[in-house]
Amino acid sequence: MTASTRKLLLTVHVALSIGWVGALSGFVVLSIAGLVSDDVLVARSVYVSMDLINRTVIVPFAILALLTGIVQSLGTPWGLVRHYWVLFKLLIIATATFMLLMKTGQISTMATVASQPSFTVADPSELRVSILVHAIAGLAVLLWATALGMYKPKGLTSFGARSR
Repeated sequence: MTASTRKLLLTVHVALSIGWVGALSGFVVLSIAGLVSDDVLVARSVYVSMDLINRTVIVPFAILALLTGIVQSLGTPWGLVRHYWVLFKLLIIATATFMLLMKTGQISTMATVASQPSFTVADPSELRVSILVHAIAGLAVLLWATALGMYKPKGLTSFGARSR
């Protein structure tokens, strides 16, 4: 991979990752607003908006950040499985993306429930709390992955040590 291609790919990867964190941060704020609001119209609009943001921004950014990270690692000296920090970051982001995809159905269900005329702010409160808790946990995990990428702790995997 040429240096300019690596830089372009890194730029795209970082932009997608930052976008994922930013969109998820907004999602957390909306989730809190939907959970604590006594106004049914606010709660209804929040959950419909959360579903739209999840499907059109968060999920695509998550998948593309994972894919660009994999491609980037394969085209750089860091490698995909040479250094523990890269391997851990891959596992963290892959798990976060998988959990996000598993939660997408519940987010869509909440949007459908919220859009019904019979919706009240007391409706599926367990689901609303679950969505918030998972979003906060997801944000914490993404920040952890960001720290790994910035600090790059030392340590070669056994494969990395053999390849040196």
